[in-house]
Amino acid sequence: MMMNRKCVLLFMFLVVLLLVACGEEGDESNQGEAQPDVGEDELFIPIISKGFQHQFWQAVRQGAEQAAAEYGAVITFEGPESEANVDRQIDMLRAALDNQPDAIGFAALDSQASIPILQQAEDSGIPVVAFDSGVDSEIPITTASTDNKAASALAAERMAELIDGEGQIGLIVHDQTSITGVDRRDGFVEYMEEHFPAIEIVDIQYGGGDHLNSTDLAKTILLAYPDLKGFFGSNEGSAIGIINAVNELNKAGEVVVVGFDSGDLQMEAIRSGVMAGAVTQNPVGIGYETVKAAVQAVKGEEVEEMIDTGFFWYDQSNIDDEDIQAALYE
Repeated sequence: MMMNRKCVLLFMFLVVLLLVACGEEGDESNQGEAQPDVGEDELFIPIISKGFQHQFWQAVRQGAEQAAAEYGAVITFEGPESEANVDRQIDMLRAALDNQPDAIGFAALDSQASIPILQQAEDSGIPVVAFDSGVDSEIPITTASTDNKAASALAAERMAELIDGEGQIGLIVHDQTSITGVDRRDGFVEYMEEHFPAIEIVDIQYGGGDHLNSTDLAKTILLAYPDLKGFFGSNEGSAIGIINAVNELNKAGEVVVVGFDSGDLQMEAIRSGVMAGAVTQNPVGIGYETVKAAVQAVKGEEVEEMIDTGFFWYDQSNIDDEDIQAALYE
């Protein structure tokens, strides 16, 4: 009887160990979304974005899903919890490649870190479509994105007009590793330096696209430069951080705030006058063109080397216009 009890206990112990081992194995393999059920005539195209926390990425996903439904593809759409988490994004890209997709859509957080895995995709004959932010490589067959230098130059032009072409300004940029971060920073800075030498850029800080980090950085700049006349935020999180900072330090109305992207908080700030205006992309178009180009590539059809998805300036004067509303995301 005692022996039987020991056997039962031993059996239960082994079962627990087996369950724990299976759980750990599942956790290790859960680096990205599992491959969904794909029909015989459907294409599987995982989409790896920079994140999911901003409304911009949800709008990109909406466009990708529209194209997938139209062109007979099945997609997954995912991104890391933070746009500063390059390693997590690389894990997702690796997992997507392991699922043997027909093509991959990829928005790089780091323009170089992903190249070895993208090379594996190319070696396996899997087309890669870059979107929003390209990579320092010719591996992607195309990039569907905004002309970020031109868009941020437009933001700089509007800023210069609003501060009468002189004074101190600061920048909060989402990163200095992605092509979007670099191009938006450089497009803004280069335009100011060329056209408005009386405008001094006193500081550029990088908040990782996180609104809390960006708030802290913006407050530090505002306290260090009490005569600051303008502030530019290079994406949704950066702009929201600046909005928070000017509100918390009672600088609303004193500092001209110009942003990039859209979202509820930015639109609310523009309507209330806290933010002067912003450049909006066409995120639905970015997602749509990414999947469309991926399908075309798999079928051997010609794909443009660059797909310019466009941008618009919006402020209180035109925020409710039909063409602007179509490009805004809430």
